[in-house]
Amino acid sequence: TLQMNMSHLTHSNNILSDVVLFTATCLAVTAWTRNANRTPFPQQLSAKALTDGTTLCAQERVCTTDEHNIPTPHGHPRHLMRLHTMWHRATYIVVLHKSSSSLDEDVRVIVQKRSNLKDYCPGKYDPAPGGVVGFGESYETNVVRELEEEMGITKENMESMRRLFTFQYQDDNVKCWGDLWEVVFVGDVDSLELQEEEVEEIVTFSVDELDSLVNQSSGAEEEWMPDGLHAIRLYLQYKHDVTVKRRQYINVGLSSCGNLESYQLRPKIKAIFFDCDDCLYFDEWKVANMLTSKIELWFNERNFEKGYAYELYKKYGTALKGLQAEHLIEDCEDAVNEYLREVHDIGVDKHLKRDENLKAMLEKIDPSIQKYIFTASVKHHAERCLEALGIRDLFVDIIDVKACNLATKHTKEAFSCAMKVAGITDPFSCLFLDDSLKNIHMGAKMGWRCILVGLKGRDCGKAVSSNGAAEHEISRIHELENVMPEIFVKEQN
Repeated sequence: TLQMNMSHLTHSNNILSDVVLFTATCLAVTAWTRNANRTPFPQQLSAKALTDGTTLCAQERVCTTDEHNIPTPHGHPRHLMRLHTMWHRATYIVVLHKSSSSLDEDVRVIVQKRSNLKDYCPGKYDPAPGGVVGFGESYETNVVRELEEEMGITKENMESMRRLFTFQYQDDNVKCWGDLWEVVFVGDVDSLELQEEEVEEIVTFSVDELDSLVNQSSGAEEEWMPDGLHAIRLYLQYKHDVTVKRRQYINVGLSSCGNLESYQLRPKIKAIFFDCDDCLYFDEWKVANMLTSKIELWFNERNFEKGYAYELYKKYGTALKGLQAEHLIEDCEDAVNEYLREVHDIGVDKHLKRDENLKAMLEKIDPSIQKYIFTASVKHHAERCLEALGIRDLFVDIIDVKACNLATKHTKEAFSCAMKVAGITDPFSCLFLDDSLKNIHMGAKMGWRCILVGLKGRDCGKAVSSNGAAEHEISRIHELENVMPEIFVKEQN
C-alpha cells in the first residue's frame, strides 16, 4: 500500500510539474508576443521584405518630397520610401465623435489600434489616423479616402472636416510632412466598418483623458505610434492656444512655432523674466516720472541745458550710455555707480503698497520654472519695489543694467546677458513680460515668448499694440493666469 501511495504521489507530482511547465511556457509565449508587438519598426520588418516589395501596398506610388515639402517629379513606390526613409507627405486626422443624440454633448476622440499587417508601427495605437499621400493626390483627397476606407466615415456622417496646420516630423524611421485635420463624426461608433488589414480595433477617449495619456503617461512612447503621438500633442497645443486666443495664430509667421505651414511643438517654459517698473505694478507712471525727474536734476546740477538728458536717451537708448559715448562722465566704475545711485534715490514705498493678489498669483507658478526680475534700472531700486509689493522672496535673482554690462535693455546684448545669468540656452523656453514695446520687439526677435503688460502708452497716452510681437497683450500683470494657465500649478479636485 505504501509503495502504491508513493507511486501515486510521484505520478501526481509529475502531472503537477507538467502543468506548471505548460503554464509557464504559455505565459512566456504571451509575453514574447506582446513584446514583439512593441518592438520598433526596423526589427519587425526586414530590409529584405521592403527590398523585395512584399510588404502591404508595397508598389503603391506615393508623394515623396524634399525637406521643404516640395514634391518630387514622379514620386516613389511605398516600399522604397520606407526602405530609404524618404521625405513624404502624410495626413493625420483627429476624429472627434459626437453622439447623434442632441442631449449628449460629450465629445470623444477615436483612436485606432493599427493592424499587425501594417508596414509601419504595426499593433500600435494611433491617435491621429490618416495615411501616406499618394502621388498626385491632395491632402484633402487623402483625408476623405482614408476615412472611408479604414473606418467607413463619409461626408454623410461627418458634422465637419477642417484642416488645421502642416508640420514636419523626423525620427530614425520616418521623415514626413504631415497635414493635420479635425473631423467630427456623428453616429454610432459600433457601426463603423473597420478595414481589417489596416485597423485591428478602435477605442475612444475624452480630450482630457487623451491629454493625460500622451503628455503624462510614462508608457506613451512604447504604446503609441511616434509620429501620431507628436501629431496629437501638436493638436492639443493648438486647441489650447485657440482657447486662450494666443496672438501668433492671427499673425502667422512671426514665430516658427506659430507658423501654421510649419507648425512646431513649443518647449516647456524654463524661466520667466519680469520687468519691474510699470509691469509688476502700475501707478500711473508716478515712480517712472520720479526717475525721469531725478535724471533731469542730475543734468541740471551739472549745468547741462534743459532736455539734454532726453536727447541722449533718444540717441543712445539711455542717458548713461549717451554720457559715456560723448565722454561726459568719468570712465570708471565709481563714477557710474554714483550716477546710478543718485538717479534712483527715490522713496518708492510712498507710492507702492503690498499686493497680496500679485503675491498669490506668483506663488501659484510652477516651482520648476525660475522667476527673474529683468530691469533697465539698478538692483537696489528693484529691491525696494519688490519689498514694497511684498514679493521680494519670490525671485531667483535681479538682472539689472549692471549685470548686462550697462547695455540698453532693448538690445541683443542685454537679452543674451539675461539668458546667461539664468543658464538658459534655448530662447523659446524664456517667457518675458514688459510694458515697453521696444523691449517686447527685441525679445521676440531673440526668440523669447513675449507678453505685453499695459495697453496704453506712457508718452502718447493712447492705446498701444505690439503688432504681433507679443503672443498676448494684457492690461495688468494679474491677468497672466488667464492667458498662460499652463505655467501654473493646477488645483487638485
